[in-house]
Amino acid sequence: MSAEGSKKAIVAALCANGGIAIAKFVGFAITGSSSMLAEGVHSVADTANQGLLLIGQQRAGRRADRLHPFGYGRDRYFYSFVVALVIFALGSLFALYEGVEKIIHAHDHGLESPLVAVVILLVAICLEGYSFSTAVRESRPLKGPASWWRFIRNSRNPELPVVLLEDSGALIGLVLALGGVGLTMATGDPIWDGIGTVCIGVLLGIIAIVLIVEMKSLLIGEGATESEQAAIMTALTADGVERVIHIKTQYLGPEEMLVAAKIAMPAHADLATVARTIDSAESRVRAAVPQARVIYLEPDLDRAAAAPVSAPKAP
Repeated sequence: MSAEGSKKAIVAALCANGGIAIAKFVGFAITGSSSMLAEGVHSVADTANQGLLLIGQQRAGRRADRLHPFGYGRDRYFYSFVVALVIFALGSLFALYEGVEKIIHAHDHGLESPLVAVVILLVAICLEGYSFSTAVRESRPLKGPASWWRFIRNSRNPELPVVLLEDSGALIGLVLALGGVGLTMATGDPIWDGIGTVCIGVLLGIIAIVLIVEMKSLLIGEGATESEQAAIMTALTADGVERVIHIKTQYLGPEEMLVAAKIAMPAHADLATVARTIDSAESRVRAAVPQARVIYLEPDLDRAAAAPVSAPKAP
């Protein structure tokens, strides 16, 4: 369900950004607005990013092999990390350069037919709003009661946070571009168009840095969330398992988690009992946390509990 929801959000964003990019470049050709140019490049970057996310999903579906025995699920994290770099390099840096250039040479290049830019930006806001609403709708089942910021920080699904931040950044960027063009129309001073472009560059830079940090963390490997860890511990400690001695978890992909734990078993348990207990514990964990697909349990004695307590020395 997570992968399917991600794909719907990606395709919606791909279609919206492709159409918006064409409209923005037409608007730039007519008006000469640097905000329109920066937004056009931004939309091209976003369109390319959706393609990268789809490629990542497709490559992550490959079967495990000898070289990659745990599969290729992290391909989705890698391509999402590349997307963050593209936003920074192609979106933010270009917008900053174009904006500073426009501010320095503001009075050399005025706006022509600025009303055309306003109309295009308003249409783009509608299309981006559709894309953003799709991403929000597909993210709600995964978000649960958590805040949106917490969802972006804690989600092990890379595509939905990327699309959410991209679309929200695009909407804010369009408002900034609209403000730059509008102030230029109102004052007759094209410097406002350059200022709007610089603001777009700063906005994209902030979004890119947030995504780079989050995707790097996922790419290196993140464990279960606090709620998932608690559910796993509860599922393990029942039906013959005395306690969990230690446990390690790691996401191999957005929908696949590795769980490795050493569990304390009664000293008198025979081999058949140990095997049944482990099988039962694995079933409980998978029922509690469906993402826990790869489980390794090591039975052991609870030596800490069995160790004799030293009697206090006589004074």
